[in-house]
Amino acid sequence: MIRVENLVKRFGGIVAVNDASLEIDKGSITGLIGPNGAGKTTLFNIIAGAFPPTSGQVFLDDQNITGLPPHELFARGLLRTFQIAHEFGTLTVRENLMMVPGSQSGESLWTACLRPRNYKQSERDITARADEILEFLNITHLADEAAGNLSGGQKKLLELGRTMMVDAKIVFLDEVGAGVNRTLLNTIGDAILRLNKERGYTFCMIEHDMDFISRLCDPVIVMAEGAVLTRGSAEEVKSNEQVIEAYLGTGLKNTAIQSAARQDTPPAQ
Repeated sequence: MIRVENLVKRFGGIVAVNDASLEIDKGSITGLIGPNGAGKTTLFNIIAGAFPPTSGQVFLDDQNITGLPPHELFARGLLRTFQIAHEFGTLTVRENLMMVPGSQSGESLWTACLRPRNYKQSERDITARADEILEFLNITHLADEAAGNLSGGQKKLLELGRTMMVDAKIVFLDEVGAGVNRTLLNTIGDAILRLNKERGYTFCMIEHDMDFISRLCDPVIVMAEGAVLTRGSAEEVKSNEQVIEAYLGTGLKNTAIQSAARQDTPPAQ
């Protein structure tokens, strides 16, 4: 679904993405991991149109989307969430969902004044869609709560819900588990899996929690120093010598050691 070819992004003398090439398969949940500063979020920002690459190309369904602005990518079904949630804090949770669909009839003064029946029916349809999503995510009890009052994990659920308000082809999740307690993280993981299996969503997610990555993602792509280091299953990348070296004894290596200790088995060497 997504093909990235020889992507480079320079900020002055700093090369944030260095000749990166990768593919994201349709219907997959692809993990994107790597040490801090590996270029993961910069890569997301380029794909999602936040800024153009210095060189290289990005394709969505074999169509060149390099440098297209976010609103055009949104219309094509490419959506993203952020590590820090971007909710409308004074609006309710339901209203945050209802804000998402574009070209709503109520946004036209002409339609709202002269065709109130069309506007009201559209409003009912959008409200019903929002309520369906609230139920899907098990947050119906928060429908009328101001979004700014939600916990960090609940805001991540809301961001995921907003991607469901339109016909998304692919959703890029930037550290959806950051700062989220384990119980709520499991709820988010369940929702991602259901969207993938039941509704055919394609996901690509940046994440540092390897237990979460191992549960959801196949394949996993590893970045280091702006380049793609390797690609494989979670177990394959956790035992890859290049990956362990890239993390300099932290991250994946510690996770592998801790996991092995829990299972009373020696870590991969």
